[in-house]
Amino acid sequence: MSSSELIPSARGVAFHVLERVERDRAFADLALHAALETARLERRDRGFATELAYGTLRLRGRLDTALGQSLDRPFGRVEPAVRNLLRLGAYQLLCLPNIPDAAVVDESVSLARKVGLERATGFANAVLRGLARKRDANGIVYPDFTSDPVGHLESYGSLPRWLAERLVDQLGPDDARAFALACAEAPPRTVRVTARGDRDAVAQLLGGRPTRFAPRGVTNAALDPVRAEGFDRGEYVVQDEASQLVPLLLGAEPDDTVVDCCAAPGAKAVQLAEQVGPRGEVIALELHRPRLALIHSAARRLGLSNLRPLERDVAQGFDLQGQRFFRRILVDAPCSGLGTLRRNPDARWRVRPEDVARAATSAESILVSAARYVEEGGVLVYSVCTFTAEETTGVTQRFLESHPDFRVDDPRPFLPEAARALVTAANALETWPQRDGCDGFYALRLVRK
Repeated sequence: MSSSELIPSARGVAFHVLERVERDRAFADLALHAALETARLERRDRGFATELAYGTLRLRGRLDTALGQSLDRPFGRVEPAVRNLLRLGAYQLLCLPNIPDAAVVDESVSLARKVGLERATGFANAVLRGLARKRDANGIVYPDFTSDPVGHLESYGSLPRWLAERLVDQLGPDDARAFALACAEAPPRTVRVTARGDRDAVAQLLGGRPTRFAPRGVTNAALDPVRAEGFDRGEYVVQDEASQLVPLLLGAEPDDTVVDCCAAPGAKAVQLAEQVGPRGEVIALELHRPRLALIHSAARRLGLSNLRPLERDVAQGFDLQGQRFFRRILVDAPCSGLGTLRRNPDARWRVRPEDVARAATSAESILVSAARYVEEGGVLVYSVCTFTAEETTGVTQRFLESHPDFRVDDPRPFLPEAARALVTAANALETWPQRDGCDGFYALRLVRK
């Protein structure tokens, strides 16, 4: 059997996801969803597989450093599939104390046989047992934060070196460390309560609490929101708190027509559809047909007949059957996604430095194209779920230089009072996981003069 074949168990699914992310640069959420569908695990095992895959990806740098101290060779020289097997075992030994060490080692050796790594069983056994002994003796050492902040963030903070260097330069060592540690934790389960739901009732149902900044949010849900009964009733949408703030910057009112560019998976589009009401309309544009289906699905679940998903490449312009200009357009541009590392831990290993520049170029072309359709006095909101200068201020500064007919507008009047503290001196909405407890977002409200 090849290591690429899926073993229908929690550990088998997690190993498969780790392999897909490292070998194919796959998106972990898509790889995990497909693997779980194929494996057809019981609910408890599905949760365990998710914990193993996402936890190992979040802490891969930390696990690699620890494993390297139990080897007689550099960890990078170990065969890639064996590295993923060892990472999976190391995550259980170092982060899941309720699983006995002997069970971790035995299950890792068993998995090695099942995925065709019989030759590595003795090696895996020895390395994982050695790691457990080092852990018990407090013998695992990471670079000192004070003398080597980048090395510390790369190892204990579990960030690729290029990203660790960038964060230290941008935030300073202390804030960069706080960011890394925040992204090493699983994100809170957060939802936005729809018009069908009651915020207090949803908070009680999910075992959560109201969000601090978003006016209709509930966070820290104890139950999986998708599996709770309120989801099928359309009482809430799974959506991070920062994401819930972005649509508010448009200032959409009942009966408005809004264009949401790059709209999939549709959380912001359905939020806007509720804001404009049944006599308004949200035109949700998306380039990729499979992702367009996600918007259709969200609209059906929530009973929103005023949401019109269309397949369009916004960067090339869009023909919307006669209407040329619009008062409110949202460009939530595809980006590096580095503000969502808690939620998408694979991004830290999948995204490369050159991807940031490419994403910025793409985002700017989409923003420039969408701007052509904004009427005089109309609003264009640009947002990305990242923090890189290239994709945030770099894009907007170049846009403003080439479009003197647009100006930056103060977003505070459109935000709840608590969220106004998130607005920078340059009038941008900016959120950070280590500071605000939500994903890292950047958004700017632009008005056509």
